[in-house]
Amino acid sequence: MIDHAVVPHQEWIEARKPLLAKQKDLSRLPEDISQARGDLPWERVDTDYVFDGPNVQEIFSDLFDVNSQLIVYHFLFGLDWEEGCKSCSYMADYFNAAIIHRIARGITNTKIRAFP
Repeated sequence: MIDHAVVPHQEWIEARKPLLAKQKDLSRLPEDISQARGDLPWERVDTDYVFDGPNVQEIFSDLFDVNSQLIVYHFLFGLDWEEGCKSCSYMADYFNAAIIHRIARGITNTKIRAFP
């Protein structure tokens, strides 16, 4: 067994304070990163790319419908797989549950498209 120091409660509290400060910094980091990501400038896309779907070609600008934002999710599905990636499938199960949040933010929600 590892030999640890055994100290009175107050000494433990004092030893714990620096670790607690680091833990609080760590717990704030995802929020800081999320805010920084949201603060990034947007990039104008002037090229109207054409995507080959399973049955039709679609133009990039048409994917937005009337909204100003579009979410693109890369769903992993290997050519020889019978099912999609487990993590991707899990995420896809919750796309419809977040409809109200996407609509409130002007994000296109009308269609889920698959491109090879």
